[in-house]
Amino acid sequence: MSLSDDTLRKSQRALNVSVQQTTAKEREKRMVHLTLEEISELEGDVNIYKGVGKMFMMVPRKEMEKELKGQEKELADDISNLTKKSKFLEKQFNDAQAQLRDIFHHAPKQQ
Repeated sequence: MSLSDDTLRKSQRALNVSVQQTTAKEREKRMVHLTLEEISELEGDVNIYKGVGKMFMMVPRKEMEKELKGQEKELADDISNLTKKSKFLEKQFNDAQAQLRDIFHHAPKQQ
């Protein structure tokens, strides 16, 4: 197994992990956004409860909205960073793949 082959496998694995993490963060961001929309549609003094472990705690509406907006921003930043990481890993994977292709293309043919 050559260095390029090892790099290729590691790059592919890291790229897959990065894509999976991005998908999970996007799903979580969507859930937070939908929750925020639902809370904003509520009228006046409605009790809002937040899950804490196995119980629920009443939280003021403004505090809950602030927390959800913070989570949404944090998730957007995470997605942005993971996207950059994925692009880098994809480039690294393509470079390793090109090196392997060159090695096999220029290798002497055996009969």
